[in-house]
Formats: sequence, C-alpha cells, structure tokens
Amino acid sequence: MASKKKAKLILKDGTIFMGESFGAPKSVSGEVVFATGMVGYPEALTDPSFRGQILVLTYPLVGSYGVPKKEFWESNKIQILGLIVCNYIDTPSHHASQKTLRNWLKEEGIPAIEIKDTRALTQKLRDEGVSLGKIVINDKDILFEDPNLRNLVAEVSSKEILEYGEIDKTGNRTIVLIDCGLKQNILRLLILRGLRVYLVPFDTDVTKLNFSFMAVVISNGPGDPRQVKTTIKNVKKMIAKKIPTLGICLGNQILTLAGGGTTYKLKFGHRSQNQPVVLSGSKKCYLTTQNHGFVVKKIPEDFKEWFYNANDNTNEGIIHKSLPFMSVQFHPESSPGPLDTDWVFDFFFKKAKSYHKKNNRKI
Repeated sequence: MASKKKAKLILKDGTIFMGESFGAPKSVSGEVVFATGMVGYPEALTDPSFRGQILVLTYPLVGSYGVPKKEFWESNKIQILGLIVCNYIDTPSHHASQKTLRNWLKEEGIPAIEIKDTRALTQKLRDEGVSLGKIVINDKDILFEDPNLRNLVAEVSSKEILEYGEIDKTGNRTIVLIDCGLKQNILRLLILRGLRVYLVPFDTDVTKLNFSFMAVVISNGPGDPRQVKTTIKNVKKMIAKKIPTLGICLGNQILTLAGGGTTYKLKFGHRSQNQPVVLSGSKKCYLTTQNHGFVVKKIPEDFKEWFYNANDNTNEGIIHKSLPFMSVQFHPESSPGPLDTDWVFDFFFKKAKSYHKKNNRKI
C-alpha cells in the first residue's frame, strides 16, 4: 500500500479532525455534508448535486468494490470537492472493477482522507447542522468558501443542446430535459421508455425552441435553488403556456419558486438511499434515494402536497390541482437505491398525453 500523508479536516467553528490522505495531495474548501448509503459511492461521487461539497460517507468501509466503467457513473467525472471515510479499502474485489478508488481520486485531482471517528463527525453535523470546512493536506492552509453563494447549476449544466433516443418526427414521443446537474440514470430511464430526449442547458427558454415536444423534465442539481433565477423565470413561462412539466429534486424546488412558493435550507439535508416518503392522503410509503439540502416551505397556489417525508414531515413533492405540473424531491430514477418510485415517470407521461388529447393540443 502506498504511503499516506498526514491530513486534517477543519470545520468553520475551529473543530479539527486528524486523518491520513489517500487521494490527491491538495487542500480544498467547501460545505461538509454526510451521506448514509451502504453502497453506491461511484454514483455518489459523480452526482452533480454534490458540486462544491466535501462528502462524509458514514458506512465504515469504502473502496471494497473499486470503480466501474464510466458508463455506470452519474456524470463524466467526480463532482465532489473532497471525500472523508473511516476506513479506505485499497484491495477491491468485484467483477466490474476497473481501478481502485485511490487511483481514481488521484487521476481526477480529488483529495480524500481517512478519519477514524467519522461517527463523531456525523453526529456533530446532525446536531449542529452542515458546516463549511476544508481538507488541509501537508499544512497547505486555505480560506473557507461557501459554495451556495455561487450558481453551481451553471457550473455543471450542459453548454449545448444534445439529442438522445430515436428520431420522432411527430413530437409525441419527444421531451425536453432541462439540465440543472443531471444524473445520467434519469436520461437512461427516459431513453429506455422509447422517448426522444433533447437535453438543454439550464438557462434555455423552452418556449422558444423550434421543434415540437410533449413535455418538459427539470433535472436534479446542486446548491440553493434561488441562485438559478433564469431557470425560474423560464419555468414561469412554461406554467403560463401550460406545458406539462415534471421536476426532480432541484426541479421540485424550481417549480415551487416559479409557481410562487418558497424554499428553505435543511439543518443537515437528506442524503441517503432509505428515506421513507408517504403519498399524501394514503397509507402508501415508499423508500427513496435522496440528495438535497433545500426543501419546499410554502406550496404554490393551485398546487397541493403530493408526498411528504415520514421522518421529518418535510415536503417531498407537489402536484397541480388540475394541470399536468408535478415534481418530486426524491430521485425516482434511484441509482443507487430502491426502485419503489420508478412509476412516477409513467404517471407523469400518461397525464401529459391525456392533457394534450383532452385539449386537442397540437404538439
């Protein structure tokens, strides 16, 4: 095993956790958050929703199954700023493993450290809330930086319109996917449903696109939803034109703000693969994958609560009382995690098609 360098995690309040480096030998500063999933670190590390964050994995053994091919990642690179684990395993054993986690992190310039008491660190973040922090390697100190003050969505969104799936001349199977920091499994599941997908940058005004489409999906993404003002303004236009819309994660917050609702920041967020979500007005509970630090506070007029979190009763989705506008705070595409809510996609597209047919709307 390669030699390790001394390292430390410093929180904004001055708390220091000593550790050993096993990633890239550089210091970084961002927001320290934790995720409780037992598996799925390749997907988590490449999830654009983690942009600007130092991720603490609570499962005590990380690296044991290595890193799979790029086609299984959630984006084309590691998105986290830095990684904190309890025990790093440098001898992976898995048929899909292409390299060690250590080598992957070093290739992409991402620092990572082992801290033996990640339990105490996680308890502190739960009790006091997520914190600004910095990983310092070889005493190369840097300033604290709050990533939520930046438009993180602009940093991770596609810069051009991309096309996926089979050509659809009618527009009946065509959708627009607004990329706010897309997880690739959303795209994979849309293509799997036989849809033609136009992936567009976060600031695209879809009402001005020169092709026909059936509906719009607003993806997940990082940071404070109030930072993506252009997207919110454009979604307001979509609501006014009654374009069927489904929001996912950040998309839930954007649809809320566009409709006149409000959002706020959670104390320590929801980042796990076992969040229980209840369908409002029923006794149905679903296990979901989640990764977000902000949630809906005030539900917009003409909308109602669609789902709520069984742990803390926070909003997990909104749905319009009569029009095909809806959104969920969790990830129906999972990856990793349970497949309980995959039906949300089919429910939305069925509503969108029904709306067009009922109102004789030409696509």
